[in-house]
Amino acid sequence: MATVDTLGIIAGNRSLPLLLASEARAAGVQQLVAIGFENETDPTLADHVDTLTWLKVGQLGKMIDTLREAGARQCVMVGQIAPRNLFDLRPDLRAAKLLMRLKKKNAQTIFGAIAEEMEKDGLELIDARPWLRPAMPAIGFALGPNPTNEQRADIDYGLQLARKVSALEIGQTVVVKQGTVLAVEGLEGTDVCLTRGGELAGKEGGAVAVKVAKNGHDMRFDIPCLGPRTLEICAAAGVAVFAFEAERTLLLDRDDLAGHAERHRIAVVAA
Repeated sequence: MATVDTLGIIAGNRSLPLLLASEARAAGVQQLVAIGFENETDPTLADHVDTLTWLKVGQLGKMIDTLREAGARQCVMVGQIAPRNLFDLRPDLRAAKLLMRLKKKNAQTIFGAIAEEMEKDGLELIDARPWLRPAMPAIGFALGPNPTNEQRADIDYGLQLARKVSALEIGQTVVVKQGTVLAVEGLEGTDVCLTRGGELAGKEGGAVAVKVAKNGHDMRFDIPCLGPRTLEICAAAGVAVFAFEAERTLLLDRDDLAGHAERHRIAVVAA
């Protein structure tokens, strides 16, 4: 990985921007320039970076100007922007023109167009994974109890199904039980999908959730993540297993994640 002296961080929600900032600093990045979004970004990111500028989702022109003026020529985009906010945004003129050019409007097309717009001003959006590889487990990684043979069959089925669904740009998570599909992620996001799937599994619970990254997924924009909050939702919904795609998923707050898996008896598996 080429040395980066000043790195721009376009920060979405949850703890991934904090992890990225810590790992980049440890790897020798001298200056971290962050863009945060109101009602999305964790304010404590300010303690991990040199500057943090707050914007509203859709202020594309100001975001580009802020990064350029700070001297950040390489940038990473980490942490999710809630999908619904892509439709609630109030775009500035530059963002409005960008959106008008798009025939399909989903996270990948919008963020891809943003990357192209940034390049016009000399900003390169790069992959954050070189700093995050230690947090992306390989096959064989597991937390919590061992899945049963029946649950392993559901994991295999869920992987097949989730890959097909993600290829259609619908979502990346499915919930199954005993070979029956209970829920498929849509625009509402993973958390609602897990809750709905767990409810449909019945009082005895036992649902199996599977999350993947689609083929050709542009990891510059959206690295699939799993953190303690997701397991809390699984526990509340009665989801017994959460399987994720090995080497393509980030684990956040791993110690807390392990504690939640043991406490709630949820099998967490890299598949």
